[in-house]
Amino acid sequence: MAAHTVRLVACNQIAEGTTAFHFAKPAGFEFRPGQAVDVVLEGEGAPPDAQDCRHTFSLVSAPYQDELVVATRMRNSPFKRAFGAWQIGSTLGVDGPFGSLTLHKNAARPAVMIAGGIGITPFMSMVRQAAKDRAERDLLLIYSNRRPEDAAFLSELQQLQKTYPRFRLVAAMTDMAHSAQTWTGETRKIDGALIRSAIKDLPASIFYLAGPPAMVEAVRQALADAGMDEDDVRSEAFYGY
Repeated sequence: MAAHTVRLVACNQIAEGTTAFHFAKPAGFEFRPGQAVDVVLEGEGAPPDAQDCRHTFSLVSAPYQDELVVATRMRNSPFKRAFGAWQIGSTLGVDGPFGSLTLHKNAARPAVMIAGGIGITPFMSMVRQAAKDRAERDLLLIYSNRRPEDAAFLSELQQLQKTYPRFRLVAAMTDMAHSAQTWTGETRKIDGALIRSAIKDLPASIFYLAGPPAMVEAVRQALADAGMDEDDVRSEAFYGY
């Protein structure tokens, strides 16, 4: 991995309890959509324990964009507290890119991305780049959250579905009883029936799963029960996001 020093240029709330951090992109920094970096807090303001100064994040920005962006749930951990207090204009370290949760090369086979909560992050980079390139590949994103308030990037994804015909979004909200918003879409949890319905016109798909470990394992089992070849399923479990 390559080490870079980057400057924090902006941060903004993208869902309830979720923040995006924007960094100036180092010259020559190249990555593939779906890859990740380690963010390293250094100097004044960093946690005193070295193991609390580093955290892995998928890049939500696409390679064509002129910034690096990560997004995270702002939990009460030493790293998250320090990261949330980091000053705009100050520097920190970025190591990477790395990771193999990237789209397959055969564009004739559709990509079905299944995200739970903050597991959306690697897929944002994939969809943004594909839309920019007008890629000739069918992309389906099944995206589950408790409420619309919790769904990072939801409005952008809905707009991308309108402007990029090869992309389709199936968003599901599983706890609308605790939402202040209205929702007319799916309310089921991601299970075999929902997946089979969503992919009925997408034969020979490759599946990508990202989210909390329990969710990833449940979806992997649902795909197996639906007869999907395990060699066509790729996953990333996000611990402590």
